[in-house]
Amino acid sequence: MFTVLKHHGGIAPESRKTRAGSLTMDEREEISRRLCAGESYRTIAGLLGRAVSTISREVNNNGGRDVYRAIAAQERALDRARRPKQCLLARRPSLRQTVVRLPEEEWSPEQIVGHLRRHHGDDPVMRISHETIYRSVYTTRWKAIPRELCKRLRTGRPIRKNKRHTVKGQWRSQITDARPIEEQPRAAEDRSESGHLEGDLVIGSNNSHSASWPGPGCG
Repeated sequence: MFTVLKHHGGIAPESRKTRAGSLTMDEREEISRRLCAGESYRTIAGLLGRAVSTISREVNNNGGRDVYRAIAAQERALDRARRPKQCLLARRPSLRQTVVRLPEEEWSPEQIVGHLRRHHGDDPVMRISHETIYRSVYTTRWKAIPRELCKRLRTGRPIRKNKRHTVKGQWRSQITDARPIEEQPRAAEDRSESGHLEGDLVIGSNNSHSASWPGPGCG
């Protein structure tokens, strides 16, 4: 899981979208069913309200009548719709130079943004948010900032940590109605009642882990 998250710097990527007017998944499912039934492109186009050339191109771009599959065609369409562009720091060399230099002097992204606002407030080219700096540091595939700068940040984390991912936000362990330990009842704290369980997970070096489960009656 860490390997997957690390590719995106711990930041959830935006969902893929197709442009307006493109064939939808439902339409591709209909095309697939009609092809299996042996219907012509003209008939399918009439049912969907599309041009015959649109149906013909869609099928031919995805292997032809005999191998066309809606799911595979949808995935290819989403991949083709991607138009990756350089991140902000890659497009602005002067801004990138400042952002790379200051963390080496133990400046945090928030301090960098404040510095830029104070000394370059009138220059739109030198504007950036602290979140964009974090994203540029942690998203290694952008290659905008040297990966070593992660160690210069005060947290020292290898990936971005989302502050919303907490027990109170119902994210950790996906436990429904989870409650943080600070809200445990008094009966659990003084061990006057059995049934309150608490486990511990210790993560050590070399990817080693140790779990403990004290048993019932614990706070």
